[in-house]
Amino acid sequence: MKQKTLVFFSLLFSAWISAQEAKTSFDLKEAIQYALTHNRKVKNASLNIQAAEKQKWEVTATGLPQIVGKIDYLNNLETPFPASDDPDNPFSFFFPKHSIQPNVRLTQLIFDGTYIVALQASNVFLDISKNAKEKTDNEIKKATVGAYTTALLTKESIAIMEKNSANLSKSLSETKAIFENGMTEEENIEQLQLTLAGLENNLTNLRKLENITLGYVKLLLGIDAHQKITLTDRLDTLMFEQVSSNISDSSTSIFENIDYKIAANNAESKYLLHKAEKFKRLPRIGGFLSGNYQNFTNERFSSLFDKNTQWLSTFSAGVSVSFPIFTSLGGEATIKRTKIEWEMAKNELKETEATIALDISKAESDYELAIDTYQNKQKSLNLAERIERKNEIKFKEGLASSFELRQAQLQLYTAQQEYLQAMVDVINQKATLENLLNIK
Repeated sequence: MKQKTLVFFSLLFSAWISAQEAKTSFDLKEAIQYALTHNRKVKNASLNIQAAEKQKWEVTATGLPQIVGKIDYLNNLETPFPASDDPDNPFSFFFPKHSIQPNVRLTQLIFDGTYIVALQASNVFLDISKNAKEKTDNEIKKATVGAYTTALLTKESIAIMEKNSANLSKSLSETKAIFENGMTEEENIEQLQLTLAGLENNLTNLRKLENITLGYVKLLLGIDAHQKITLTDRLDTLMFEQVSSNISDSSTSIFENIDYKIAANNAESKYLLHKAEKFKRLPRIGGFLSGNYQNFTNERFSSLFDKNTQWLSTFSAGVSVSFPIFTSLGGEATIKRTKIEWEMAKNELKETEATIALDISKAESDYELAIDTYQNKQKSLNLAERIERKNEIKFKEGLASSFELRQAQLQLYTAQQEYLQAMVDVINQKATLENLLNIK
């Protein structure tokens, strides 16, 4: 019974995993989360963190005990005193036919100033990789918002255009019927046909553009280009969410900006380079333990490993100290150069801080302007709809010309597109501001 239960839950879990992998419909939040997991640039940024962690251990390991084994084998093909001539010759000890010398050496770094700095630098490098990942995440999030809203803009533009085209086709049919009864001029039909032709041409272009905009969404989500996906959000819903949500006070958020963090990483790394050059003047101290073994024979090679063979062995311990004495002032020049580079990095950090403050201020202004523009475009759309409706009634009653109706219709179509674009701008400006404030 237990086994059947385990099998059932295993199959259920596998089915759930497959469903997750085969996901084809996304609202904006789902699209962002999916991109932050499956986007190829995000994956590479995650792998870069893993590589930095391994590199950190590589640096750490250089200061830990190291054991090296070594085996030297020597075959004296020719000697000054051939052993075969006189086996008791004392010089045969110095020139044996075969000799083998295993060696095991343990070394331990006791003090090295540059090693201390290298450990600090490895932590900074890991922070740089993590900040690079964070920057990649922010960029992918912003790009996903932009691609998603552009795809929605195209989708909703098509829907509005199809509705406009259907209404205009109906008006055209009614006008043709009136013309056949001799109650209107042919120019009225031609004006409507001209407007309808423009609508149909725009509609064709938008339908082609729809696949392209969806293609960009798939690319950011790491989805195969041939896979069909559905975007479930609406622009007006997203717009309402962006306007109704609050953004924290940006005056205390500059230091959370990812570009500031990266500039701070750069300044710290330059400082550590300068510090490492100064520490090179300090002595480097290392200790070692060494075990040496030796065996030799003037007979066959295999006799080296006979049971009765006696090995000569030594065991030693020691300390080595190395330090620079004279570098022709090259070391001093390097120290001064790295200090200059550190000062430059600190100036760049201050410049970055000032630039970010301006960028945040501009993004806040652009976001507020986008909201104001949206509200104005909403009013303009309402006015354009009323004007078009009045002109259509007047046209049917013979009080307005087809040219006046066409102008009102084109004005309405423009207002519709500007209204949709205004919603997209609000969403994208919000994403830009959140990116600068590093809001997750």
